[in-house]
Amino acid sequence: MSAPRYQQIKQHVLDAIGQGQWRAGDRLPTEAVLCEQFAVSRMTVNKALRELTAEGWLVRSAGAGTFVADRRTESPLLAIRNIADEIAERGSRYGARVIRLQRLPADEQVAVQLGLRVGAPIFHSLIVHQADEEPLQLEERFVDAERLPEYGEQDFSQETPHTYLMRECPLSEMEHVVEAVLPSASEAALLQVRGDTPCLLLHRRTWSEGRLVSYARLLSPGGRYKLRSQTRIA
Repeated sequence: MSAPRYQQIKQHVLDAIGQGQWRAGDRLPTEAVLCEQFAVSRMTVNKALRELTAEGWLVRSAGAGTFVADRRTESPLLAIRNIADEIAERGSRYGARVIRLQRLPADEQVAVQLGLRVGAPIFHSLIVHQADEEPLQLEERFVDAERLPEYGEQDFSQETPHTYLMRECPLSEMEHVVEAVLPSASEAALLQVRGDTPCLLLHRRTWSEGRLVSYARLLSPGGRYKLRSQTRIA
């Protein structure tokens, strides 16, 4: 039994996007053209396009047409969300590679970021977050080992540091600093990008009950990830 005609149109559009024939920002043929191409009514084409828009594949603008949506993972800048949830919400499969998880003494730079003395015990984790097996973000995190002594025993291939931190010490305050950078050679290799690829680097410090608990460097290729901020003006 063949799929309904509107489903066939949806699959045609998804195939064209997946094969790179239509890219983010490209305008689709008009409904009239699609009606003629598939020999269906305008209602059938409209149903297919409406569903693809609701699923986040398309953006429709009255008077301008229908465009391929930018489906780069988007993170709200003024909030802290679990990257695994962000990826799942975009219809992709989350995965993680734990590159490093070790306990060591804080050097001067990390001690300053965490408000600790030089040499204080910390945990250092380095994790590659993936969407459909494509590296999306490199997370380097430093955690106060006295505040979270079991951090080094966690399996962060199964649970993100975010989830663990929110469970063990609910966050009360955060600080974000964002800059555009080029990745180091080792970072480029882990993210599977060229060394001249523009990246977004988010520095994040978090507090729990007035005490600094974590400092993270979140590095993402600019073409795969974006940040969003919305502020209400009184």
